[in-house]
Amino acid sequence: MNKSIIAGLIGLAFHPAVHAAETINLDEVVVTASRTPQLRTNVIGDVTVIDREEIERIGAGSINDVLRMQSGVQVISTGGAGTEASVFLRGTSSEQIVVLVDGLRINSATLGRTSFENIPLAQIEKIEILRGSASSLYGADAIGGVIQIFTRKSLSEKPLINAAVGLGSYNTKTAEFGINGGINALKYGVNVSSFDTDSFSARRIRRGKDSDDDSYRNLSTSAFAELELAKGHTWGLQFFESKGHNEFDGNNYENFTEQTLQSYAFTSKNQFTDFWHSTFKLGMGVDDSDSHAKPNTSKASSTYNPKGISKYRTEQKQISWQNDFTLPLGTLTLAYDRLEQDVSSVANVKTKYKKERNDDSFLASYLLDHGNHSVQASIREDHNTQFGNYTTGGAGYGYRITPQWRITANYGKAFRAPTFNQLYYPNFGDPTLTPEKSDNVEAGIKYSGGKFNAGMTVFQNKIRSLLANAGPATPSCTLGGFCPINVGKAEIQGVTTEASWNINDNLLLSGNFTVQSPRNEDTNQLLVRRGNRYGTVNLLHTWGNLQWGAEVNGASTRYNDASNKLPMSGYMLVNMTANYKLSPEWKLEARANNLLDKNYILSYATSTVPYNTAGSNLFVGLRYNMKP
Repeated sequence: MNKSIIAGLIGLAFHPAVHAAETINLDEVVVTASRTPQLRTNVIGDVTVIDREEIERIGAGSINDVLRMQSGVQVISTGGAGTEASVFLRGTSSEQIVVLVDGLRINSATLGRTSFENIPLAQIEKIEILRGSASSLYGADAIGGVIQIFTRKSLSEKPLINAAVGLGSYNTKTAEFGINGGINALKYGVNVSSFDTDSFSARRIRRGKDSDDDSYRNLSTSAFAELELAKGHTWGLQFFESKGHNEFDGNNYENFTEQTLQSYAFTSKNQFTDFWHSTFKLGMGVDDSDSHAKPNTSKASSTYNPKGISKYRTEQKQISWQNDFTLPLGTLTLAYDRLEQDVSSVANVKTKYKKERNDDSFLASYLLDHGNHSVQASIREDHNTQFGNYTTGGAGYGYRITPQWRITANYGKAFRAPTFNQLYYPNFGDPTLTPEKSDNVEAGIKYSGGKFNAGMTVFQNKIRSLLANAGPATPSCTLGGFCPINVGKAEIQGVTTEASWNINDNLLLSGNFTVQSPRNEDTNQLLVRRGNRYGTVNLLHTWGNLQWGAEVNGASTRYNDASNKLPMSGYMLVNMTANYKLSPEWKLEARANNLLDKNYILSYATSTVPYNTAGSNLFVGLRYNMKP
């Protein structure tokens, strides 16, 4: 990385106006960073953990609202609740991030992205965000990192009930109910939630049908059962399903999409010896979507579709057998992963395809925490029936200078497979496309001082064979200017900072700030919809049973196009939260968003029509959590 750029980024990161991130729970256990449980203080990678308590305190309407407040994360939506959202992690795209729900992929293999908009907060126990290349642990697509979502689970012996209801602007109504408990060696839990809103018009249009409100509703369920067969040996079942119905704008017709996300799995955990622990998982992830648009009754048309219904379904069968061996020094992990991806797509009567590809991978990783030293190394070989073999590796080192100060360094290779649409979609796909490849280096420093905690990570991610839907017409693609192609390189340089300060026992100031340069190396233009600077500042005050907080979240100018000719001005939003404990089990909650009623743009539908964003809005709720 150019030294002058590094100096400039670091200088901006420590500008006096910047405060930074979450209070770190030093006893937190993190799984995503190494695929094995680690204390948060020993993790070498750049990790954020968002637990259930924090989710409830934020009182946000969606997972997108929670993610956009985190270090190194930008979230772009295409309208109100339930509309398509893109998550950019340290400047990488949604297609360059692996998203797991309870360890399973549920993304659309046709588009390459995960529908965050249909993962309700009510079903989430914890979110772990790992920034930086992680293909050596998780395989294809982990160029920017991994976001793992854990559904709600309690291993209490006593049956515990949780419930909540809420009302808000745009005629928003929410409800959730769950019960978790145990009977002897059996632990179980079921959680159900619903979300319903009239929302607002997805596009900023003032006439015609496309100016109407685009409503959204969601019904979701998660469940688990875990049986201890003997000490150190358990069998487990897990299930997650989310059904979303979202209206969207287009051609002045009442368009809507019905999407179902599912994941279910069987897991066997076995402590065979004192030093050998085995985890076997057999599961399935599903993304099933039906899009209803204006019918095309012209039989001569290439998009003939008399019912106007397009169907897309991704099924991902997943097998994982992981073996962790405790050595005299460190832990050795050997794992086998198999991913079977089956896709069916019916865009119209004349445009449909059904394809599949399989991936067998073998992983070896080593983790050591000894004295002041931490070491992590991993290597993975993927054998894919579509793009062949690919080997990735990663290495990291951490050193604790003092009990408060720690430095870390990481290197990782990663790759992203082309989506099924880019490969096989009729009159569009190119089966000769090759995967993107990347090299990521980063260095970090962290201070943990009890009342004051801070961290900074400097990173550089170089991506080659960049995939883009911007190529000329070819014999297999008739959409000149929009055909998939391996083109050019991208380089993302940046600094993320985060800090928290317990000013006193009742007052916490925290926040994060990212300065980055995500650019196409050939054109030197900013990557689409990604800004140079963004961050969040939080103030949280507790006064008896009342807790209130203020948030300021903003970003600099971004561009909606690759040529950087359609700018979107920077913005800054002010939000407030509050909750009041009526009793140890009952709590009133409230959240006010965009208090200053800022008119801002996150993305454009066309070169002249932006997608809408929410004005000032309010949500209030009542929550019950039974105590053990």
